[in-house]
Amino acid sequence: MKFAAYAAVGILSFLGPALAEPQGLDLEAVNGAEWTPKSDKGKEINPALIKAQVLLDRARFSPGVIDGHNGENLQNAIKIFEKTNELKPDGALDGEVWRKLAETSAEPVLTEYTITDEDVKGPFVKIPDKLEDQAKLDRLGYSNPEELLAEKFHMDVDLLKALNPDKPFDKAGTAIVVANIDAKADSGKPKEKVAKIEIVKSEKVLRAVAKDGAVMAVYPASIGSEEKPAPSGSHTVRAVAKNPNYTYNPDYAFKGVKAKEKFEIKPGPNNPVGSTWIDLSVESFGIHGTPEPEKVGKAYSQGCVRLTNWDVQELAQMVERGTPVEFIE
Repeated sequence: MKFAAYAAVGILSFLGPALAEPQGLDLEAVNGAEWTPKSDKGKEINPALIKAQVLLDRARFSPGVIDGHNGENLQNAIKIFEKTNELKPDGALDGEVWRKLAETSAEPVLTEYTITDEDVKGPFVKIPDKLEDQAKLDRLGYSNPEELLAEKFHMDVDLLKALNPDKPFDKAGTAIVVANIDAKADSGKPKEKVAKIEIVKSEKVLRAVAKDGAVMAVYPASIGSEEKPAPSGSHTVRAVAKNPNYTYNPDYAFKGVKAKEKFEIKPGPNNPVGSTWIDLSVESFGIHGTPEPEKVGKAYSQGCVRLTNWDVQELAQMVERGTPVEFIE
Protein backbone atom coordinates (compact mmCIF):
# COMPACT_ATOMS: atom_id res chain seq x y z
CA MET A 1 0.00 0.00 0.00
CA LYS A 2 1.30 3.45 -0.87
CA PHE A 3 0.89 6.27 1.61
CA ALA A 4 1.28 9.97 0.95
CA ALA A 5 3.00 11.65 3.85
CA TYR A 6 0.90 14.62 4.87
CA ALA A 7 3.55 16.21 7.03
CA ALA A 8 4.19 19.71 8.14
CA VAL A 9 7.93 20.03 7.84
CA GLY A 10 9.45 23.44 8.28
CA ILE A 11 13.18 23.90 8.04
CA LEU A 12 14.93 26.53 10.11
CA SER A 13 18.59 27.14 9.54
CA PHE A 14 21.17 26.06 12.08
CA LEU A 15 24.72 27.30 12.04
CA GLY A 16 27.15 24.96 13.70
CA PRO A 17 30.80 25.59 14.60
CA ALA A 18 33.12 26.38 11.75
CA LEU A 19 34.99 23.30 10.57
CA ALA A 20 38.63 23.62 11.54
CA GLU A 21 41.34 21.60 9.85
CA PRO A 22 41.95 18.61 12.15
CA GLN A 23 45.46 17.39 12.79
CA GLY A 24 46.37 13.69 12.71
CA LEU A 25 42.83 12.61 11.86
CA ASP A 26 42.97 9.11 10.40
CA LEU A 27 41.85 5.54 11.05
CA GLU A 28 44.62 4.74 13.53
CA ALA A 29 44.23 8.00 15.45
CA VAL A 30 40.49 7.51 15.93
CA ASN A 31 40.56 3.78 16.67
CA GLY A 32 43.31 4.36 19.24
CA ALA A 33 41.79 7.51 20.75
CA GLU A 34 41.42 7.77 24.52
CA TRP A 35 39.38 10.18 26.59
CA THR A 36 41.10 13.15 28.23
CA PRO A 37 39.55 16.07 30.12
CA LYS A 38 40.03 18.16 26.95
CA SER A 39 38.22 15.70 24.66
CA ASP A 40 35.05 17.78 24.52
CA LYS A 41 36.75 21.16 24.16
CA GLY A 42 37.47 23.16 21.03
CA LYS A 43 35.89 23.37 17.60
CA GLU A 44 38.11 20.90 15.77
CA ILE A 45 36.95 17.41 14.92
CA ASN A 46 38.01 15.31 17.90
CA PRO A 47 39.00 11.62 17.46
CA ALA A 48 37.73 10.72 20.96
CA LEU A 49 34.32 12.23 20.19
CA ILE A 50 34.11 10.30 16.91
CA LYS A 51 34.83 7.13 18.88
CA ALA A 52 32.19 7.96 21.50
CA GLN A 53 29.59 8.74 18.82
CA VAL A 54 30.17 5.47 16.95
CA LEU A 55 29.98 3.45 20.18
CA LEU A 56 26.74 5.21 21.17
CA ASP A 57 25.32 4.60 17.69
CA ARG A 58 26.06 0.89 17.97
CA ALA A 59 24.45 0.73 21.42
CA ARG A 60 21.29 2.44 20.05
CA PHE A 61 21.85 5.66 21.97
CA SER A 62 21.93 7.60 18.72
CA PRO A 63 24.04 10.78 18.63
CA GLY A 64 22.46 11.67 15.30
CA VAL A 65 25.09 12.59 12.74
CA ILE A 66 28.58 11.33 13.60
CA ASP A 67 30.68 14.49 13.25
CA GLY A 68 33.34 14.51 16.00
CA HIS A 69 31.84 17.55 17.73
CA ASN A 70 30.40 17.91 21.23
CA GLY A 71 26.89 18.98 20.28
CA GLU A 72 23.55 18.81 22.05
CA ASN A 73 22.59 15.51 20.42
CA LEU A 74 25.75 13.84 21.73
CA GLN A 75 25.15 15.26 25.21
CA ASN A 76 21.55 14.00 25.23
CA ALA A 77 22.66 10.54 24.08
CA ILE A 78 25.32 10.43 26.83
CA LYS A 79 22.77 11.59 29.43
CA ILE A 80 20.38 8.73 28.66
CA PHE A 81 23.30 6.28 28.45
CA GLU A 82 24.33 7.48 31.93
CA LYS A 83 20.81 7.00 33.32
CA THR A 84 20.66 3.49 31.88
CA ASN A 85 24.02 2.63 33.44
CA GLU A 86 23.19 4.25 36.81
CA LEU A 87 25.72 7.06 36.39
CA LYS A 88 25.26 10.75 37.14
CA PRO A 89 23.12 11.96 34.20
CA ASP A 90 24.91 15.21 33.36
CA GLY A 91 25.52 14.56 29.66
CA ALA A 92 29.27 14.98 30.05
CA LEU A 93 31.81 12.59 28.56
CA ASP A 94 34.10 11.66 31.43
CA GLY A 95 36.36 8.76 32.35
CA GLU A 96 33.54 6.68 33.85
CA VAL A 97 31.28 7.10 30.81
CA TRP A 98 34.24 6.35 28.53
CA ARG A 99 34.91 3.05 30.33
CA LYS A 100 31.25 2.03 30.15
CA LEU A 101 31.12 2.88 26.43
CA ALA A 102 34.26 0.85 25.77
CA GLU A 103 32.56 -2.15 27.39
CA THR A 104 29.69 -2.05 24.86
CA SER A 105 31.84 -3.07 21.88
CA ALA A 106 35.46 -4.03 21.23
CA GLU A 107 35.37 -3.63 17.43
CA PRO A 108 37.30 -0.72 15.83
CA VAL A 109 35.10 2.36 15.39
CA LEU A 110 36.50 3.20 11.95
CA THR A 111 37.05 0.76 9.10
CA GLU A 112 37.94 0.77 5.41
CA TYR A 113 35.19 0.53 2.81
CA THR A 114 35.55 0.08 -0.94
CA ILE A 115 33.17 2.23 -2.98
CA THR A 116 30.94 0.06 -5.18
CA ASP A 117 29.37 0.56 -8.60
CA GLU A 118 26.01 0.86 -6.85
CA ASP A 119 27.30 3.77 -4.75
CA VAL A 120 28.26 5.85 -7.77
CA LYS A 121 25.75 4.92 -10.45
CA GLY A 122 23.18 7.56 -9.44
CA PRO A 123 21.24 9.18 -10.89
CA PHE A 124 22.21 12.10 -8.66
CA VAL A 125 19.93 15.11 -8.48
CA LYS A 126 20.35 18.81 -7.78
CA ILE A 127 17.60 19.49 -5.24
CA PRO A 128 15.84 22.87 -5.64
CA ASP A 129 15.12 24.91 -2.52
CA LYS A 130 11.45 25.54 -3.32
CA LEU A 131 8.92 22.79 -2.70
CA GLU A 132 7.03 23.64 -5.89
CA ASP A 133 10.22 23.05 -7.90
CA GLN A 134 10.90 19.80 -6.06
CA ALA A 135 7.47 18.59 -7.20
CA LYS A 136 8.73 18.70 -10.82
CA LEU A 137 11.37 16.02 -10.16
CA ASP A 138 10.81 12.31 -10.85
CA ARG A 139 12.71 11.34 -7.68
CA LEU A 140 14.34 13.17 -4.78
CA GLY A 141 17.57 11.16 -4.89
CA TYR A 142 20.95 11.94 -3.40
CA SER A 143 22.78 15.03 -4.64
CA ASN A 144 26.14 13.28 -5.04
CA PRO A 145 28.09 10.18 -3.95
CA GLU A 146 29.46 11.98 -0.87
CA GLU A 147 25.95 12.54 0.46
CA LEU A 148 25.00 8.90 -0.21
CA LEU A 149 28.13 7.54 1.49
CA ALA A 150 27.86 9.88 4.48
CA GLU A 151 24.25 8.81 5.12
CA LYS A 152 25.11 5.15 4.58
CA PHE A 153 27.57 5.35 7.47
CA HIS A 154 25.63 7.85 9.63
CA MET A 155 28.33 10.49 9.10
CA ASP A 156 28.57 14.19 8.48
CA VAL A 157 29.83 14.93 4.97
CA ASP A 158 32.56 17.18 6.38
CA LEU A 159 33.86 14.33 8.56
CA LEU A 160 33.78 11.92 5.62
CA LYS A 161 35.90 14.35 3.61
CA ALA A 162 38.26 15.07 6.51
CA LEU A 163 38.97 11.36 6.97
CA ASN A 164 39.53 10.89 3.23
CA PRO A 165 41.43 13.90 1.89
CA ASP A 166 41.81 13.92 -1.91
CA LYS A 167 39.88 10.64 -2.30
CA PRO A 168 37.52 10.48 -5.34
CA PHE A 169 34.10 9.55 -3.95
CA ASP A 170 32.67 9.14 -7.44
CA LYS A 171 35.05 6.33 -8.45
CA ALA A 172 34.12 2.68 -7.76
CA GLY A 173 37.01 0.71 -6.26
CA THR A 174 38.25 3.61 -4.12
CA ALA A 175 39.05 2.57 -0.53
CA ILE A 176 37.82 5.08 2.03
CA VAL A 177 37.66 5.32 5.84
CA VAL A 178 34.14 5.27 7.33
CA ALA A 179 32.35 4.77 10.65
CA ASN A 180 32.16 1.08 11.51
CA ILE A 181 28.46 1.12 12.38
CA ASP A 182 27.82 -2.44 11.15
CA ALA A 183 29.82 -3.88 14.05
CA LYS A 184 26.65 -3.89 16.18
CA ALA A 185 26.29 -7.20 17.98
CA ASP A 186 22.78 -7.74 16.59
CA SER A 187 23.43 -6.36 13.11
CA GLY A 188 21.26 -8.11 10.54
CA LYS A 189 18.97 -9.73 13.10
CA PRO A 190 15.22 -8.90 13.19
CA LYS A 191 14.54 -6.00 15.51
CA GLU A 192 12.54 -6.72 18.66
CA LYS A 193 9.21 -4.89 18.68
CA VAL A 194 8.89 -1.96 21.06
CA ALA A 195 6.13 -1.80 23.65
CA LYS A 196 5.83 1.99 23.53
CA ILE A 197 7.35 5.09 21.97
CA GLU A 198 7.97 8.09 24.21
CA ILE A 199 8.60 11.47 22.60
CA VAL A 200 10.16 13.78 25.20
CA LYS A 201 9.71 17.35 24.01
CA SER A 202 11.94 19.01 26.61
CA GLU A 203 14.87 16.68 25.86
CA LYS A 204 14.36 16.60 22.05
CA VAL A 205 14.56 12.82 22.00
CA LEU A 206 12.43 9.83 21.04
CA ARG A 207 12.69 6.75 23.27
CA ALA A 208 11.77 3.22 22.21
CA VAL A 209 10.70 1.37 25.34
CA ALA A 210 10.52 -2.40 25.93
CA LYS A 211 7.75 -4.28 27.77
CA ASP A 212 9.75 -4.24 31.00
CA GLY A 213 10.24 -0.47 30.78
CA ALA A 214 13.87 -0.65 29.66
CA VAL A 215 15.01 1.80 26.99
CA MET A 216 15.70 -0.16 23.80
CA ALA A 217 16.83 2.82 21.73
CA VAL A 218 16.97 6.58 21.88
CA TYR A 219 17.08 8.97 18.92
CA PRO A 220 17.56 12.76 18.70
CA ALA A 221 14.44 14.41 17.29
CA SER A 222 13.10 17.73 16.07
CA ILE A 223 9.71 18.01 17.76
CA GLY A 224 7.33 20.79 16.70
CA SER A 225 7.75 24.48 17.45
CA GLU A 226 6.08 27.21 19.52
CA GLU A 227 4.19 28.34 16.42
CA LYS A 228 3.03 24.84 15.45
CA PRO A 229 3.56 22.57 18.45
CA ALA A 230 3.57 18.80 18.27
CA PRO A 231 0.58 16.92 19.72
CA SER A 232 0.23 16.06 23.38
CA GLY A 233 -1.08 12.95 25.06
CA SER A 234 -1.27 9.35 23.90
CA HIS A 235 -1.67 8.13 20.33
CA THR A 236 -0.82 5.05 18.24
CA VAL A 237 1.05 4.04 15.09
CA ARG A 238 -1.34 3.59 12.17
CA ALA A 239 1.03 2.50 9.40
CA VAL A 240 4.61 2.59 8.12
CA ALA A 241 5.46 3.79 4.61
CA LYS A 242 8.90 3.29 3.09
CA ASN A 243 9.94 5.77 0.38
CA PRO A 244 6.83 7.89 0.89
CA ASN A 245 5.49 10.63 -1.33
CA TYR A 246 5.07 14.01 0.36
CA THR A 247 1.84 15.92 -0.15
CA TYR A 248 1.87 19.64 0.51
CA ASN A 249 -1.40 21.04 1.80
CA PRO A 250 -1.86 24.82 1.35
CA ASP A 251 -3.44 24.86 4.81
CA TYR A 252 0.13 24.49 6.14
CA ALA A 253 0.84 27.99 4.80
CA PHE A 254 4.60 27.49 4.74
CA LYS A 255 6.59 30.67 4.31
CA GLY A 256 7.70 31.04 0.69
CA VAL A 257 5.21 28.50 -0.72
CA LYS A 258 2.68 30.26 -2.95
CA ALA A 259 0.69 27.23 -4.15
CA LYS A 260 -3.07 27.39 -3.44
CA GLU A 261 -3.67 23.73 -4.36
CA LYS A 262 -2.22 20.50 -2.99
CA PHE A 263 0.80 19.12 -4.79
CA GLU A 264 2.90 15.99 -4.43
CA ILE A 265 6.67 15.46 -4.20
CA LYS A 266 8.06 12.11 -5.30
CA PRO A 267 9.97 9.72 -2.97
CA GLY A 268 13.69 9.69 -2.22
CA PRO A 269 16.09 10.36 0.66
CA ASN A 270 15.87 14.11 -0.08
CA ASN A 271 12.07 14.10 0.03
CA PRO A 272 10.85 16.59 2.70
CA VAL A 273 9.90 13.63 4.94
CA GLY A 274 12.98 11.60 4.09
CA SER A 275 13.06 7.89 3.42
CA THR A 276 10.39 6.65 5.86
CA TRP A 277 7.05 7.83 7.26
CA ILE A 278 5.51 6.37 10.45
CA ASP A 279 1.89 7.48 10.41
CA LEU A 280 0.28 8.39 13.74
CA SER A 281 -3.35 8.47 14.84
CA VAL A 282 -3.31 12.26 14.63
CA GLU A 283 -4.35 13.65 11.27
CA SER A 284 -1.34 14.87 9.23
CA PHE A 285 1.20 13.99 11.95
CA GLY A 286 3.91 11.38 11.83
CA ILE A 287 7.47 10.37 12.66
CA HIS A 288 9.67 10.71 9.61
CA GLY A 289 13.14 11.18 8.14
CA THR A 290 14.78 14.28 6.72
CA PRO A 291 16.97 15.48 3.85
CA GLU A 292 19.06 17.44 6.38
CA PRO A 293 20.21 15.02 9.12
CA GLU A 294 22.67 17.54 10.58
CA LYS A 295 19.71 19.70 11.72
CA VAL A 296 17.84 17.00 13.64
CA GLY A 297 17.41 18.02 17.26
CA LYS A 298 18.63 21.53 16.44
CA ALA A 299 16.05 23.00 14.03
CA TYR A 300 12.34 22.95 14.73
CA SER A 301 9.87 20.91 12.71
CA GLN A 302 6.37 22.13 11.97
CA GLY A 303 4.60 19.75 14.32
CA CYS A 304 5.88 16.35 13.19
CA VAL A 305 8.71 14.35 14.75
CA ARG A 306 11.79 14.39 12.54
CA LEU A 307 14.65 11.86 12.89
CA THR A 308 17.64 11.09 10.69
CA ASN A 309 16.77 8.74 7.82
CA TRP A 310 18.80 5.90 9.34
CA ASP A 311 17.22 6.27 12.78
CA VAL A 312 13.64 6.32 11.48
CA GLN A 313 14.42 3.30 9.27
CA GLU A 314 15.60 1.38 12.33
CA LEU A 315 12.61 2.50 14.38
CA ALA A 316 10.21 1.48 11.59
CA GLN A 317 11.42 -2.12 11.95
CA MET A 318 10.57 -2.03 15.67
CA VAL A 319 6.98 -0.75 15.51
CA GLU A 320 3.69 -2.14 14.23
CA ARG A 321 0.13 -1.00 13.81
CA GLY A 322 -1.21 -0.04 17.23
CA THR A 323 2.14 0.64 18.93
CA PRO A 324 1.42 3.31 21.62
CA VAL A 325 3.06 6.72 21.13
CA GLU A 326 3.16 9.10 24.07
CA PHE A 327 4.13 12.78 23.83
CA ILE A 328 5.72 13.89 27.11
CA GLU A 329 5.91 17.60 27.85
